[in-house]
Amino acid sequence: MRISANDRLRNRAILSQMRSAVKELRAETSKDEALKKLRDVFSILDKAASRNVIHWRNAGRTKSRLTRFVQNIT
Repeated sequence: MRISANDRLRNRAILSQMRSAVKELRAETSKDEALKKLRDVFSILDKAASRNVIHWRNAGRTKSRLTRFVQNIT
């Protein structure tokens, strides 16, 4: 019971960090700053996928969409 509770708390923390990072990136208006944040977000997404917090295809899809978003910033 305690192990699953600890896992749940850790997973919630990772998900929260991931969502916050994605939200900050989407709010960015400068392309240079967005590219810097994109690397950090990729790292967070990869860590979440490697720890099975999110599915690896979900991580890839999110990274693809964020890359397109950053490329379209003018």
